[in-house]
Amino acid sequence: GVDAVIAPKRRSASLGPAVSKVAAGAAETVPFARVPNLNRVMDWLGEYGILRVATSDKAEQSLYDTDLTKSSALVMGKEGPGVSKSLIERCDALVSLPMAGSVSSLNVSVATAVCLYEAVRQRRGPD
Repeated sequence: GVDAVIAPKRRSASLGPAVSKVAAGAAETVPFARVPNLNRVMDWLGEYGILRVATSDKAEQSLYDTDLTKSSALVMGKEGPGVSKSLIERCDALVSLPMAGSVSSLNVSVATAVCLYEAVRQRRGPD
């Protein structure tokens, strides 16, 4: 259900053969855009009514308490520093992934998968 992946032009991995292999075919079917200014893209998404949701281990709101049933943009941060302050300021919600045990955070690809799965679960509705 992903319409596109948007990444910064600088300081991000490009879409090479290794990424394509681990993406199991998704790299060939989901548009991938590298943009010079993510802040502008975030502003544009907001103008079109897309819910902008950033993830942070410091967020008070849980991912599971966030309505992801409408068009949403998930903002995933770099491992370590996380989402930049300027991007967080442009988001409609800041959410955390509930963690148990001694692990305090997840690899960004795993965190993205958890967020995407939650959006799919919510959009399916009650069984």
